Amino acid sequence: MSASRPHRLIPADSRIEKSRVEKLEQHVQALMQELHQARYEQRREALTDALTGLGNRLALVDAFIDAQEATVKGAVPPALLLLNLDDFRALKNSAGHATADQILITVAMRIRSAVRENDVVTRLGGDEFAVLLPATPQNRAAAVGNRILAALEPNIDLGNNSIRCGASIGLRTAEPHHSIEDLLQEADLAMEESKNEGRNKLKVFDPATLHARLLQRQIVGELREAIRSDQLVLYYQPIVELATGRIEGCEALVRWKHPVHGLIMPDQFIPVAEATGLIAELGRWVLRTAVRQLHEWRHHPATAGHDFSMRINVSAADLQSLEFVDDVSEALAEEGLAPESLVLELTESAIIHNNELDRYTLASLHRLGVGLEIDDFGAGYSSMGYLRKLPVDRVKVDRQFVKDLDEDPSQLDFLAAIQQVIRSCGLEGVWEGIETAEQAEALRSIGCASGQGYYFGRPLPAPEFTEQLARLRTWPA
Repeated sequence: MSASRPHRLIPADSRIEKSRVEKLEQHVQALMQELHQARYEQRREALTDALTGLGNRLALVDAFIDAQEATVKGAVPPALLLLNLDDFRALKNSAGHATADQILITVAMRIRSAVRENDVVTRLGGDEFAVLLPATPQNRAAAVGNRILAALEPNIDLGNNSIRCGASIGLRTAEPHHSIEDLLQEADLAMEESKNEGRNKLKVFDPATLHARLLQRQIVGELREAIRSDQLVLYYQPIVELATGRIEGCEALVRWKHPVHGLIMPDQFIPVAEATGLIAELGRWVLRTAVRQLHEWRHHPATAGHDFSMRINVSAADLQSLEFVDDVSEALAEEGLAPESLVLELTESAIIHNNELDRYTLASLHRLGVGLEIDDFGAGYSSMGYLRKLPVDRVKVDRQFVKDLDEDPSQLDFLAAIQQVIRSCGLEGVWEGIETAEQAEALRSIGCASGQGYYFGRPLPAPEFTEQLARLRTWPA
């Protein structure tokens, strides 16, 4: 009997196959790890700001979703700090992109150093940063925000020089109904309030601010539509030469004929237009409408004998616009009017800063030949020094100086002194707020040149003012 062979549980070829399978499994595991790592790296890059290494907007959204889910389970709601560097655009323009990037990197490091480990610091773009504070009540969130302001306080060393980079911060605590867009919008409103109040401070969101801003946005939308759909109208008020009674000019005053609320006065919508940048578009409409109306009066048979000027009000935004002088020149040229037929009224507040662009615009308008007049003189700064320095022709004295003249005749000596100062500066004076014949005569007796007020006529829409011009050559008729 032959010897028995050992029993092979696994054939030789099976052992080879098992080895191959194990190697294949190891290879697959290695590939899966690489894929997992690649996906992790890809996601990390997708959630990271390339310049600062902070999270980006996607990272903020992720963190907010997690924090709100925790709130549903009973955690304290998260809070959001929205931060914007003060005057960063001007700094970037003067220092250059490379320096600006270094500043942003330094700011990012300082913010990160001022917050807690679980707080999510993100850069949303440009010079805007957001910090999400999970499960944080408002008072603790405010404390974190103030630590960030303190961390940004020291100057940033840039080699040859150093700069201070302050920030404005808006704080909003999340509510259950909030989306990330809601939270960002409301924190942004608080941040804007910080900038409006002097910058480099933290402001907590106030629901009243949201209501006011939403109302403002509604007004802006309706006002923009009003400009395009002929809801605006100009009223005209005469300006009279006191010595002769001749109507020497008129002031164009804008009104809004709202389809629902009726006639709206400018003090209710001009501030909104100025705050939102719509004032430039509104100003162009007023300029072209007023100049066109003056052309019509010059060529209308009933009013052709009147040779007077048109006054329109100019905002600070107009003086800051490089196109404004061209707008004025083109409007006059289109109607075939001489520059001296237009007088631009400038408030003291619009020109008091006297910066380079303002001076350039005023000098260009002066060379063009239009009249320049300081409006509401005496209501604000009333610096006599700039009367000699600015290329203005006239001063319109604020109505407050005339209103008490009937009750206090001794006031006339004071008005005479003001008139003497105006004359000594080589300017003409226009006196506002004249409501009685006695006031008009008193001002004429001290040599005041021109007047405006209800005594001579209230502001009227163009058709009614045209009828008045057709009847009157001087005041009274």
